[in-house]
Amino acid sequence: MAPCEKGRVHSIESFGTVDGPGVRMVVFFQGCPMRCLYCHNPDTWSVDGGCEMTVDEILSAYERNKSFYRGGGLTATGGEPLLQLPFLTALFRAARQKGIHTCLDTSGIVYRPDRRAEFDALFACTDLVLLDVKHADPEGHKHLTGHGQAPVLAFARALSEAGVPLVVRHVVVPGLTDSEEELRALGRLIAPLRTLKGLEVLPYHTMGRAKYDALGLAYPLEGVPPLEQTQAHRARGIILEEIRRVRTGEG
Repeated sequence: MAPCEKGRVHSIESFGTVDGPGVRMVVFFQGCPMRCLYCHNPDTWSVDGGCEMTVDEILSAYERNKSFYRGGGLTATGGEPLLQLPFLTALFRAARQKGIHTCLDTSGIVYRPDRRAEFDALFACTDLVLLDVKHADPEGHKHLTGHGQAPVLAFARALSEAGVPLVVRHVVVPGLTDSEEELRALGRLIAPLRTLKGLEVLPYHTMGRAKYDALGLAYPLEGVPPLEQTQAHRARGIILEEIRRVRTGEG
């Protein structure tokens, strides 16, 4: 019987295809401390929003559609799932006991080394982490997200030390994260991570604009055009080249 810990959930997507391998159930956790200028889910910010759900309720919903998830699994995203670390760990532990592949999509921003034992308990039942690295430069990171960069890098190192497979995600925004200098700096940051298994470079888009309007919020990147996929592909090539240079001793 899965534990009955409760957490606050914004929504559940029953047929996700871009948040980890295969077809997945994607659980959007409620609450996020970051205010990324390009965030497309401002409705997940408040820690008081969403609804309460138990581990059993989520996994029961998974079981009802489990035939769709062969080769896939369960992904926790948000918002920021790590804000609800005990609930997230309970969910992933129960999922793993059922043989369900677990994937965490996170910014790592709430990681604290003095809570390492709690995070190690999560790592032990996490099959894959999608880590959103927002900006390579500390000042650029603070401008973009409202928070410092140090917890993100500490979290990435902790994942690597714990042997948890890791895919880095990076959103390329015109004028903010698209310079060659920033992209190469990102490559140098993530090159030492020994469990790095992949790199996803995502083009900035404006599809979340309607949510800001609905919430009565000013859109932070008014006038910034979406990035073309070809430019994201070029950016990925620059990051990968820098990773190769570092790992081969050329950088």
